[in-house]
Amino acid sequence: MTLADGTSDDDADATSTVSRAFDVVASLASLTRTRSGASVTDVARDLGRDRSHVSRTLTALAAQDVVVRDEQRRYRLSWAWYTAAEDLVDRRLRAEGIEVLDELALSTGEAVFLGVLRGDTTVTVVESIPASSRMVGTWIGRAYPAFCSDAGQAVLWDADDDEVRAVLAATRFEAAGPQAPRDVEDFLQRLRAARERGYAIVDEEAEAGLYSVAAPVWDFRGEVIAAVQVVGARTALEPRTGEIADACSAAARSLSERLGGIR
Repeated sequence: MTLADGTSDDDADATSTVSRAFDVVASLASLTRTRSGASVTDVARDLGRDRSHVSRTLTALAAQDVVVRDEQRRYRLSWAWYTAAEDLVDRRLRAEGIEVLDELALSTGEAVFLGVLRGDTTVTVVESIPASSRMVGTWIGRAYPAFCSDAGQAVLWDADDDEVRAVLAATRFEAAGPQAPRDVEDFLQRLRAARERGYAIVDEEAEAGLYSVAAPVWDFRGEVIAAVQVVGARTALEPRTGEIADACSAAARSLSERLGGIR
């Protein structure tokens, strides 16, 4: 059966199951930061959910070696949890990102994207392009140099200077827009300015005439894993920077909350 939004019952069930499992893993990670384990009741209370539902989820996670239970029937994350959590985060990022981006595109009337860091490039994983936008084609799966991409500053938001230098160590700072960073130190100056501002502005750095605003997305570990971007013609977006930045930042916060990144 297909639902009104085009998804099937199976898709909806799978998304719901992933979301529940992610919430339990996030809760357990938070609860065990200062203690060795947490009970089913602890997790259920933290999430405000039925104890039996939480118990079934924990049992399923234990069967997959994501969590382990001690003799006192208290749970903690296993050594295998990180890989599983990464997969859950990625799935939820995409599932929740679609809804957040659609709302942002509707409110701004502009093309919006969700980008992640891959090596020294950024890759679009979700996009929402309204009919009124002049954007042609899709950016899904396409890599772009992080030093000048719309998402570059935002996806490196929580990286220190040495980490940024390491990411961009092999980058050739060329073949970009007229206002692109000249080198890694130039990029770092722009990144610091973006942090002080609260959002990134990429003004003709990717290509002439292109303007974008971006904000970081945080996960339950307190790490930046993606960036929400609003992209368009400079002549149209630059005069609306304040409005666009507010909407973009709100969308990034909303997605972060859904990923357990803001509590």
